Amino acid sequence: MSQYHTFTAQDAVAYAQQFGGLDDPASLVEAQEVGDGNLNLVFKIFDNQGVSRIIVKQALPYVRCVGESWPLTLDRARLEAQTLVEHYQHSPQHTVKIHHFDPDLAVMVMEDLSSHKIWRGELINNVFYPQAARQLGEYLAHALFHTSDFYLHPHTKKAQVAKFLNPAMCEITEDLFFNDPYQIHARNNYPAALESDVAALRDDAQLKIAVAALKHRFFSQAEALLHGDIHSGSIFVAEDSLKAIDAEFGYFGPIGFDIGTAIGNLLLNFCGLPGHLGIRDAAAGREQRLIDIQELWNTFAERFQALATEKSRDAALSVPGYASAFLKKVWHDAIGFCGTELIRRSVGLSHVADIDTIRDDEMRHECLRHAITLGKALIVIADRIDSVDELVARVRQYS
Repeated sequence: MSQYHTFTAQDAVAYAQQFGGLDDPASLVEAQEVGDGNLNLVFKIFDNQGVSRIIVKQALPYVRCVGESWPLTLDRARLEAQTLVEHYQHSPQHTVKIHHFDPDLAVMVMEDLSSHKIWRGELINNVFYPQAARQLGEYLAHALFHTSDFYLHPHTKKAQVAKFLNPAMCEITEDLFFNDPYQIHARNNYPAALESDVAALRDDAQLKIAVAALKHRFFSQAEALLHGDIHSGSIFVAEDSLKAIDAEFGYFGPIGFDIGTAIGNLLLNFCGLPGHLGIRDAAAGREQRLIDIQELWNTFAERFQALATEKSRDAALSVPGYASAFLKKVWHDAIGFCGTELIRRSVGLSHVADIDTIRDDEMRHECLRHAITLGKALIVIADRIDSVDELVARVRQYS
């Protein structure tokens, strides 16, 4: 059994040589730590020609962006690896490939995606990838359908739910999405200029009841194996490719959570673009984000419906019309969870570069207010938004 220790660059090289599955492992000579997230060490492993060939990722026993005062389970590395392996089985073209995983060291070796770029950065720079929204919809439809009750035998599904219990990481989501922004909490992080806007969240009883209902769904609805944190920073894109990474929040939960998180991050970019490009120059990019949202949902819903028609194994769930009714429920859930993503990224611990990197303070504050206002509205009226076209209309109304 391996004994856990925090990897150095030299450790990462040696590990990649042993477990990277390359024909020429001795060519791997150098590692660069490139992790910019909140939780893990990530090493790019280079060969003797300076080419990045493989990735080694290790979970730390604490939240990296906070420090050892916030301990965190290493089992999240197992859950991440197994979630990605499971999703890869059903959507290999849109999921990063895991070559090796060691649960004791909390280390995984995965394919190098140096030919891709992180989607969030490309969105901020107003670089458009025409296929990305559709490919994300395809990934979510295949990964979520094939891990749902529509496809899995009930015995298999229940065993999978137990296998992917992820209480420590779910608790982070439960706090950051549904608790912290609606109370005074040390983890919250927002400019003093927004104090009245944030106080209004705490004082809004209708909003807090709607958030409580969303949290209850997150607690109790084990519909499919979620990615759990599918934002634009956990997606790599290239001209003809999209790959999901970073699934340490994976667990069986409500399908609308993944859809809502994805839509929410496109809307965060929508809110932030004026701060990067100016109001006039941002108009085309913002319009494209709304089209992206339409393509994401329409692709997901059409593909999920087709899979349900073709592959559903449960007699009751195969009844004509049920999958369509289920997707309506998923859609309403997604709108509510989208709203919580907008608010938690504006008020809570973990922000996004789409807004945080806006240099002008006044403009950044206005973009944050926009995200808070839009998020609040979507949470409260989620059940009254019956289509993606209606969502687009509502976003324009609050812009």
